[in-house]
Amino acid sequence: MKLAIANTNIQGVVNLPASKSECNRALIIEALLQKSDLINNISEAADSQTLVSILKQFSNGEGKFNVGPAGTTLRFLTAFFTTQKGAQVLNGSARMSERPIGVLVDALRNLGASIDYLGRKDYPPIRINESNIIGGEIEIDGGVSSQYISALMLIAPTLTKGLNIKILDDLVSQPFLEMTAKLMQCFGAEVKFDNSSILVKNGGYCSSQFAVESDWSAASYWYEILSFAKSGQVRLEGLRRNSFQGDSLVADLYKVFGVESQFVSSGVILSKVDIELPQYFEYDFTLCPDLAQTVAVTCAGLRIEAKLTGLKTLKIKETDRILALQKELEKLGVEIECGNDWIKLNIAECSSFKLEPSAQIETYKDHRMAMSFAPIAIKSGSLEIEDPSVVVKSYPSFWQDLQEVGFLMEA
Repeated sequence: MKLAIANTNIQGVVNLPASKSECNRALIIEALLQKSDLINNISEAADSQTLVSILKQFSNGEGKFNVGPAGTTLRFLTAFFTTQKGAQVLNGSARMSERPIGVLVDALRNLGASIDYLGRKDYPPIRINESNIIGGEIEIDGGVSSQYISALMLIAPTLTKGLNIKILDDLVSQPFLEMTAKLMQCFGAEVKFDNSSILVKNGGYCSSQFAVESDWSAASYWYEILSFAKSGQVRLEGLRRNSFQGDSLVADLYKVFGVESQFVSSGVILSKVDIELPQYFEYDFTLCPDLAQTVAVTCAGLRIEAKLTGLKTLKIKETDRILALQKELEKLGVEIECGNDWIKLNIAECSSFKLEPSAQIETYKDHRMAMSFAPIAIKSGSLEIEDPSVVVKSYPSFWQDLQEVGFLMEA
């Protein structure tokens, strides 16, 4: 898809999608309660819709379910099915069979779960056999994926002994665990959380209505758009100042790139302001890895040298996001250095740096690659996005929303 922009004065009102992170956690709690209609504003993201569909199909018998590319869905269901009757098989896309799940399976097995690998050890597909886990104490590596720990937390109130999770190694994506804890507390669970342990008491959940907030990760692309615009103001609906979502820190992060945020009753208003941009930017994304691609492309478009660290988890996402960023930013003439958990943009030293019109950006079946690179069409004049349909994973209306503010698209 060819992408261009007719007007760099960006004005509009955007109804963001609901947060799939909040939604998926709430859906698991609702399923554990064996209730329905407790959740308002269910996300239209493909990951959440996949979870909705599987939970509707599930009936405490034997079943086989394909989650496609939905990693959170696979991990949450793995833990959920250990508390249910019957044996369930979970499979996914080709990429999913390359995304490890061994840390979670080992933790559940240590609690008494019976889980079999149907292919390569530590990777899907898996069969979760009917188990009798009663909880207790478990140790788990906190440096791989917070989703493993969230999956355990969500089932913990239903276990006879509750769960005391001892976290080993450095904890990544801590805000997602804090989100899990806050959501559980909204449904009456007793959760105590610190950097080295999480204690969840037995007691189950209480039925409660819950409204899912709009997605701050989706909001980040609008911050990027405003940072590139000559002028503009965009109101993003459905966001809250006191958000459960760690990515809400994007509001403070983008002040340095010339985007101010004003919270109003319906959401937040983004405004482009004229400031002197930094020559160099450095940030640790351990707490917000989903923002890393957006910020990397922002720095490239604004010609700001940058070093982004804390990217350890990016290698096991929908694609190896560090490698993907390196390849695609190099197409824009940016000299890149990268390591296992960092990436550096060497712009000032690169005499060949330029934003090539109509550069072809590969998306690697990764929704965030498509959405983080699309805004740079404002700087380059045009851009080509391969496989634009990948945005359905988290933000199905992304291209339509861009058209509403003046982006031009041609298949």
